[in-house]
Amino acid sequence: MAALAKLSDLEARLGRPLTPAEAGRAQALLDDASALVRSYTRQTFARVDNDVVVLRAQQGEIRLPQRPVITVTSVIAVGAGDGIPDLPVVGWQWDGLDIVRTVADTPVINFPETWLEDDLLRYPGTYRVTYSHGDADAPADVVAVVCRMVLRTLTAPTIAGGVTGETIGPYTYRTDGAGAGTGVLMQDDDRRMLNDAGYRPTAGMSMLRFR
Repeated sequence: MAALAKLSDLEARLGRPLTPAEAGRAQALLDDASALVRSYTRQTFARVDNDVVVLRAQQGEIRLPQRPVITVTSVIAVGAGDGIPDLPVVGWQWDGLDIVRTVADTPVINFPETWLEDDLLRYPGTYRVTYSHGDADAPADVVAVVCRMVLRTLTAPTIAGGVTGETIGPYTYRTDGAGAGTGVLMQDDDRRMLNDAGYRPTAGMSMLRFR
């Protein structure tokens, strides 16, 4: 997937063009930082149309994992085999944000009239949902986090992890600490910013698999 920030975003924050040495590393670092952000948030931060996921309902509600949700087009109850087919849900409701409610005033599922209650109980409570989500461009706060992660590494005085130093005229110092080294790292402030923005999945959401 494409990086969540561009070289121009780094230059805007530096206030100058990247040097040749910085430019040679910057794109790989942007890719790495973007992968870390996506892994932490479990968000793609990209536009996807007609995505199909299988999710477990919690008390009649299905929380869609990717945001922002643009449209929900289909909700199907997944059968358990042994003659129990997948069936479209009737009367499902989308709250306009990220929740699909399977319980409504109308019957939940178009079950054949001849089915017994035992047949209904054999459904595992999972649903195949088709929906579109995401934006064409990454949100500004996500771009800010990615750039911050990259610039900590890109502008470090040395690429040796845990070592920082500076020389000003005859004065030189060198310290061993939590340096970024050659790779990008996600710090607590980065996680806090992503959490406060609501990108981290909430507890209780269950996604079984993608198709």
